Amino acid sequence: MAKTAGFRRWTTKMRILLVDDEAEYLNILKKRMGRRNMEVTGAGSGSEAIAILRAKDFDVAVVDLKMEDMDGIEVLKVFKKMVPDMPVIILTGHGSQKAAREGMACGAYDYLVKPCDLSELLDKVRKAAEKRPGA
Repeated sequence: MAKTAGFRRWTTKMRILLVDDEAEYLNILKKRMGRRNMEVTGAGSGSEAIAILRAKDFDVAVVDLKMEDMDGIEVLKVFKKMVPDMPVIILTGHGSQKAAREGMACGAYDYLVKPCDLSELLDKVRKAAEKRPGA
């Protein structure tokens, strides 16, 4: 990453781990984020995401709160043990803000309510990546 005119600008693709068990939503977000200079790896479950994180480094993870095999808080806790400085953003449905705040208490960088505005998600992802040590 290079500094330009007082702000950081990514010169290589940001590496994002996107975790959501809704396959259609996951694929749409992957495509939309990929068009914006992001290398997005998708995982359809928490256990798949953990296996992927063991093999590859990411700048930021975006994790759905409600999933079949593991909920987002469980995934967050494992991620924080594996890579403590990797920012994790929680995606939650309407009415689950209390659980998302629990995620913040467990070390999440931030949370967004689904369906979220893509520009808001991208903004949070960029800010999270820039705050990561060594960014």
